[in-house]
Amino acid sequence: MKELVLARHAESEFNVLERLNGDPAVQVALTDAGRAQARALGDRAGPVDLVAHSSFGRTRETGELAWPGTPLLEVPELGEFTFGSYEGSRWADGFDEWVQTSAPDVGAPGGGESRVEAARRFVRGYRKLLARPEDRIAAIAHGAPVAYVLLALEGKPPVRKLEGVEQARPFTVAAADLERALRLIDDWAAAPVW
Repeated sequence: MKELVLARHAESEFNVLERLNGDPAVQVALTDAGRAQARALGDRAGPVDLVAHSSFGRTRETGELAWPGTPLLEVPELGEFTFGSYEGSRWADGFDEWVQTSAPDVGAPGGGESRVEAARRFVRGYRKLLARPEDRIAAIAHGAPVAYVLLALEGKPPVRKLEGVEQARPFTVAAADLERALRLIDDWAAAPVW
């Protein structure tokens, strides 16, 4: 890969409800507005050789609408956090509080993964794309895997409370810049601090 077009999926039904969904088996479709966002994404970003997406339907749907007919590749490592007992709840129903008080290497209650585990998973997924032969790849992921890379591109490690990433907004990243960002995330995961 020479260049990555990185984007968060378009607006989903759960985004509108402010519900957490870290289980790809739960089917969550795009809204009408989300489908329009997805179509506009392809126009804004231009053509790609491959569309990578997580195991979640909303990322695949975004990619299919943005780049119809382009080959698809599922990359499970680029999936959303697993939220444990917060799965299906609203952000304000305890998850925000947990984020503010937990260490980065502590998983969410009820079997959710830690931010460190998730960061390592994201890095594995992005490295799969770096090894691909296609020149220009789109990666449709979720807020956290996109935000971690955007922070790292600015020389910043993951943070406790992530800022929202605009849905279906393309960010173009050269392969060498992505590799540097992934090394920064790896270094943070080896000695995580907020």
